[in-house]
Amino acid sequence: MTAAAIDASVPPSGPGCVECEAAGGWWFHLRRCARCGHIGCCDSSPNQHARAHATSAGYPVMRSFEPGEDWFWDFSSERPVAGPALAPPQHHPLDQPAPGPRGRVPADWRSRLH
Repeated sequence: MTAAAIDASVPPSGPGCVECEAAGGWWFHLRRCARCGHIGCCDSSPNQHARAHATSAGYPVMRSFEPGEDWFWDFSSERPVAGPALAPPQHHPLDQPAPGPRGRVPADWRSRLH
């Protein structure tokens, strides 16, 4: 991983997965691009938008966007990596459930996870 993989000054793109929000979808957990702040859904989510963003944008390092988690993951090496404190907020709103968002998660969501 290079230092260019992370820009600690960039805030997150919003409180939820950009693509799921646009399509009216839902997610299990959220990940934040450490370079541009894009919020995408995790690999367990139906659409795996964080990984897709890492591939299409060429920004392989993501950080968890879940409350109480501060770990980084490098998709190019498929390993955890160290990273600095990022611009706030550090996680999605505390009143936002996981899976989320409220009102769009199907009753059978567990069977839809990867």
